[in-house]
Amino acid sequence: METKPTLKRRLWLAGALGVVACFVTAAFVWGPGMAEQAQAGTDFGARIACSCHYVEGRDIDQCRADFEPGMSMVRLSLDEDAQTVTAAVPMLASTRARYREGWGCVLEPWTGQVDAKVSSIQPPPITRSPA
Repeated sequence: METKPTLKRRLWLAGALGVVACFVTAAFVWGPGMAEQAQAGTDFGARIACSCHYVEGRDIDQCRADFEPGMSMVRLSLDEDAQTVTAAVPMLASTRARYREGWGCVLEPWTGQVDAKVSSIQPPPITRSPA
């Protein structure tokens, strides 16, 4: 015996479809720009947090104070062994910065031929002028 959908079930289904339609519309309208902003935010966050921690010697939790307003979604993770900081916006973007002696913090990936050439280049000597 088949039962007809009740009014309550129909309203619930219509509401669920409305929510899905809102999410699809939002993803279509703001999606591409949001991914680009997330990538820029993780690039900035990884580089700034890496410099803050490995160059300045500050705790990684203190480095969030150097972030720009609107970067609350950027998450940081630290790998002391590899001397890297990874900044990520879940499901949108992730960037890693590695500390390199003499160069400071550089964004990854450094791959292929570029990596071999960059690895063989030595940084210029640091000279300090008398004060």
